[in-house]
Amino acid sequence: MQRVSGLLSWTLSRVLWLSGLSEPGAARQPRIMEEKALEVYDLIRTIRDPEKPSTLEELEVVSESCVEVQEINEEEYLVIIRFTPTVPHCSLATLIGLCLRVKLQRCLPFKHKLEIYISEGTHSTEEDINKQINDKERVAAAMENPNLREIVEQCVLEPD
Repeated sequence: MQRVSGLLSWTLSRVLWLSGLSEPGAARQPRIMEEKALEVYDLIRTIRDPEKPSTLEELEVVSESCVEVQEINEEEYLVIIRFTPTVPHCSLATLIGLCLRVKLQRCLPFKHKLEIYISEGTHSTEEDINKQINDKERVAAAMENPNLREIVEQCVLEPD
């Protein structure tokens, strides 16, 4: 009986080790990702809507659940944002995506890759907009436009 118990214990510890659950800090990993996601959300929730005097949080364009953070390696994270425009034909969805990207590129204190998407099924041209806001060249070109840059600056400006 003792031999069976020892074999079972060894097998269980081996399974845990192979699955990565017995590594030091493995239990902390989900908590760290949650903390990073909240850190991201705290940055984007105060972005102002380009048309209205409300924040993206107040308009429910972003919420805590729209932010996902995954570890790429020990020093870099993948940040995924899925935002929901207020209406399916929102003409400013691309601008909102641009504001999200600019704010996070400027303010995130950790090394990251950023993917921003419109929540599936919430906009009539979501595929086109997703391509635009995740294309570095298009984003750079948009930020060279002084009028567009001024709008983005006003939207990402921290409230007093």
